[in-house]
Amino acid sequence: MSGKLTERVVSSFDGAESPRFAEIARSLVRHLHAFLADVRLTEEEWAAAIDFLTRTGQMCDDKRQEFILLSDVLGASMAVIGINHPADGAATESTVLGPFFVAGAPEFALGDDISGGAAGEPCFISGAVVSPDGKPVAGAAVDVWQSDETGNYDVQYPDLDRAQGRGRLRTDEAGGYSFWSVRPDAYPIPHDGPVGELLRASGRGPMRPAHVHFKISAPGYRTLVTHVFAAGDEYLDSDAVFGVQRSLIVEFTRHEPGLAPDGRDLDTVFHTAEFDFVLAREE
Repeated sequence: MSGKLTERVVSSFDGAESPRFAEIARSLVRHLHAFLADVRLTEEEWAAAIDFLTRTGQMCDDKRQEFILLSDVLGASMAVIGINHPADGAATESTVLGPFFVAGAPEFALGDDISGGAAGEPCFISGAVVSPDGKPVAGAAVDVWQSDETGNYDVQYPDLDRAQGRGRLRTDEAGGYSFWSVRPDAYPIPHDGPVGELLRASGRGPMRPAHVHFKISAPGYRTLVTHVFAAGDEYLDSDAVFGVQRSLIVEFTRHEPGLAPDGRDLDTVFHTAEFDFVLAREE
């Protein structure tokens, strides 16, 4: 490939209003052209790539974001997180948002059941949200979402008219949070579209280890997007989206029927998990 072509394209961004846009576009063109030359891409392969991206876009709607999924399985999502949210020692590590976050989840009081009838064994999750020096963060917004025991999120059920395994809580004066839901289980990411084709072509599986999503925000602190992963899950070392951080793995303890942590008497097996989140201060 002619270096003159690359530089002509790069120089076409000289008139960009945003210096940052120009910087990104120039770097993208240089890396893209270098990649094309490196693998000596054929016209048929380029057409297939365009078709793949076209179909990826066509899979996106208000309930599914195939491009986020593509970013996730290529490790790009975690790479961007690593750049923008480097581990600073005290703060809880971040991980991928995933394609199933929905803004405006229903509000719940502390200790409420957010499962909405989702299939699975009851699970009580609790902990605290604190600052890097251990002080409670009162009134923090805690968004929670997860799949049911079949591996499906509520938005994947076309006829479901209510939220399941999804809700928003506010921490109390001690920074505490607690809620009932169902125990998470491992599940496959959606693999009936272009991203699934990529995984199969790569000889990779679609499985994610059992986890619960959290998005926590409070004035004066950086918003935290993370998961809590179930210890002992067989897919912790082969997460399809490379999202596992060892510091986010927690025991989900199984209990026989009896007295639950909130004082209620359950006639079924249930689980408990505890995790404290540390928010980084805004710079």
